[in-house]
Amino acid sequence: MLIGELSRRTGVHAHQLRYYEAQGLLEPGRGSNGYRDYDDADVLTVQQIRNLLEAGLSTQEIAYMLPCAIGAAPHFYSCPELLDVLRQRLRGLDDNIDTLVRSRDVLHDFIDATERRAA
Repeated sequence: MLIGELSRRTGVHAHQLRYYEAQGLLEPGRGSNGYRDYDDADVLTVQQIRNLLEAGLSTQEIAYMLPCAIGAAPHFYSCPELLDVLRQRLRGLDDNIDTLVRSRDVLHDFIDATERRAA
């Protein structure tokens, strides 16, 4: 199938599909005319990529994990260091959440102090 058909079947814009290819996440064949030629397995791969991006993973992390992916959700085979990558990403998210909570608390304090002065 051509890139337009893959885009239609996955809901992902063609420019994003070309980006996934540039990042090594998709490897379409090429027709005799030089056009990208995708197969049904690429539909699943794009679904996996989208779900992993939604989890906040980078394309570099996804490139490492994609060979271990099973199904659209995806689930994973136990590939070497896979859990390390996932845990490291989770730690980074937890750190970001902690930073955001502290920032929110400080902003609440500023608002409270300002409202008390105004009253």
